[in-house]
Amino acid sequence: MTTALVSATKEEMKKNFLLDKLLASGVTRSQQGQNIWKLDYEELKYEWVLQSFKEVDAECSANAWF
Repeated sequence: MTTALVSATKEEMKKNFLLDKLLASGVTRSQQGQNIWKLDYEELKYEWVLQSFKEVDAECSANAWF
């Protein structure tokens, strides 16, 4: 395999990982209303971060900021 092909494969794997996580969380559209299948890797990362913040239980003392 060439280096470019390996890089493309790694990028697709990372993108698919984020897609799987977002779909498992019930996210099908970005905050801007785009279908998540059309987003690039950086946009998917952004959406995953937003989703992960929503899953934090702020009432739990272990998650308290101060």
